[in-house]
Amino acid sequence: MTKLSVNVNKIATLRNSRGGDTPNLIQVAKDIQSFGGEGITIHPRPDERHIRYQDAYDLKPVVTTEYNIEGNPVPKFVDLVLAVKPTQVTLVPDAEDAITSDAGWDTRKHKDFLKEVIAEFKRNDIRTSVFVDPVSDMIEGAVATGADRIELYTEEFASEYAKGNQKAIAPYSLCAQQAIDLGIGVNAGHDLSLDNIQFFKENVPGLLEVSIGHALISESIYLGLENVVNMYLNKLK
Repeated sequence: MTKLSVNVNKIATLRNSRGGDTPNLIQVAKDIQSFGGEGITIHPRPDERHIRYQDAYDLKPVVTTEYNIEGNPVPKFVDLVLAVKPTQVTLVPDAEDAITSDAGWDTRKHKDFLKEVIAEFKRNDIRTSVFVDPVSDMIEGAVATGADRIELYTEEFASEYAKGNQKAIAPYSLCAQQAIDLGIGVNAGHDLSLDNIQFFKENVPGLLEVSIGHALISESIYLGLENVVNMYLNKLK
């Protein structure tokens, strides 16, 4: 069974837009888990435009499922992860001014850096995942860093699938199988939605976890958060 981890960045964006505490991020995380969500994901960025670093600490005692913190392992981020000790850290090569994640790691070029950071997280019993494009060399490179998992960057799949191109799943299927053969777990995320998640799940072997935020929160405006969480869970079975 593929686990659903809900990225709550957009809840924080809405909260921050009025400067208050509505919607309450902590309550939403509790509710998502009570609705059946199997994990909570956050992606704090240096400017704290959505998730604030304090949110990471505040969420720790209320996330009773899996807690996944994503981000670029700059020193401030590393310190945060080591202090909070989430279930999983997902390393993403975001530029400081990135609107959203837009590329995976070059795991060969940055092998030594990633290896050092990952070793530190693993010494602290934090599962590690590396955000990668569906490219064979990048999968091999991720394995060499010592990461526990990869997270396949799925924007290209989502874009092509929306145009009717189901063949866009091919590199994801191949890379997932390669990862399994090399002994590393497979996660996925970015632009996955109710429209494409079932097809993706059915065609990507060994998929352990998907992290979904923007689409899920947007769909919930029309369909309701509890309903949408369960719609995803049904499609992932």
